[in-house]
Amino acid sequence: MLPPRVRRTIAGLVMVVAAANCRDVAATGPPGAPGLRVHPSPSPYSVVEAGGVRALVPDAWQPLPLEDGGPHRGLYASPRPAAWDRMDGTVAGMAALWVDATDVGVPSDYYYLAATGPALQRLTGSPDCRSEVERVFADHRPSLLAGAPASPGDYVARGEGVCATRGTLTRWAYFVAAPGFGPVRRLGIPGSGLYVVVAVVPDSRRAEVVLDRLVDAAEFGGTPISQMIAAARGRTG
Repeated sequence: MLPPRVRRTIAGLVMVVAAANCRDVAATGPPGAPGLRVHPSPSPYSVVEAGGVRALVPDAWQPLPLEDGGPHRGLYASPRPAAWDRMDGTVAGMAALWVDATDVGVPSDYYYLAATGPALQRLTGSPDCRSEVERVFADHRPSLLAGAPASPGDYVARGEGVCATRGTLTRWAYFVAAPGFGPVRRLGIPGSGLYVVVAVVPDSRRAEVVLDRLVDAAEFGGTPISQMIAAARGRTG
């Protein structure tokens, strides 16, 4: 059984992915608030930066930084920011965040546990949602959790799915990485124990294209997730 402090930490990581609540909206204010940089473009998207994260956000969505004193850094955006914390597939939006492992202070093995299920459980585990695609690029169970001796304890995956809740059809996609001591550790943000990008959009013929654009455009510390995936696959070029 996991120690109570570790269980609380993992539960906290799950809640972090929700990314927003009324307190956050009141504290951070509108775009342009301290900690958030918005770079408009002629396209229907803006580049938004906060907490070492760079993401592409639809102009119709309100972006906000994650700055509530917790161990998570990054940003979220939604046409309905106060409702984004439901994370049940009914509200369009996105979050791109990382967790400061130096602030949390638990072994890296437990980020593997969070990444392999709990970090996105509110979405992927909903009875109204189903996963359609899951690609796992690295999955090395830590030795502390009955993995191989000297296991790097890393996990990197990308997935997609659909939700049907009270007549509302949406599509979602995510990227999650627990770098452990694998090759992704050398990329991104040195102190990160977990990376998460998740996006939800209304179902349409272009939904998958929009999701790919939102998820794949995310960068952490200047490293795009495509580079993290390539490293997890053992590709350097």
